[in-house]
Amino acid sequence: MTDDIIFRMRKGERIYETAPELLCDEIENTRRHIAELNTGYHTPDEIRTILERIWGQQLDSSVRLFPPFYTAFGKMTIVGKEVFINFGCTFLDQGGITLEDGVFIGPGVKIATEGHPEKPEKRHSLVTAPVVIRRNVWIGAGAVILPGVTVGVNAIVAAGAVVKKDVADNTIVAGIPAKYIRDINQD
Repeated sequence: MTDDIIFRMRKGERIYETAPELLCDEIENTRRHIAELNTGYHTPDEIRTILERIWGQQLDSSVRLFPPFYTAFGKMTIVGKEVFINFGCTFLDQGGITLEDGVFIGPGVKIATEGHPEKPEKRHSLVTAPVVIRRNVWIGAGAVILPGVTVGVNAIVAAGAVVKKDVADNTIVAGIPAKYIRDINQD
């Protein structure tokens, strides 16, 4: 049943709150792992081991995360090599989050792949869209990446930005909503 819900989420299918799969043991397991991660001191290797259980993938030894970290599902996040995630980040990953190699995420960043329909009578359902963070992206402190966004190779998302549209390769975006500022200095 977990594989079925993951497949449906990856397709962007609307998931209703009454769907029995939302009550699955996987969410409870993730909550337990998050509680363990965010309690006490853990070595980098111990943190990666807990994250492997949350994300359901083996992580490269170059992956680093500073707790606390928050997610409710976890199994829809894919992480490459040399990824760094700073303190206090939140990943709502039911639509799928991909962090390619070399991604650098500042403190307090929120990545949301989940939303709700505008119509009040449908608002209790979940609509998902994937977020893809390409190679060598730097996301500044407190930025928010919204569902369906791809952040291009080498791009920088400035601190506090709210990104609701794709970001081109080798560019800097800032503001609410995030707008193009300039190309990356190649010097």
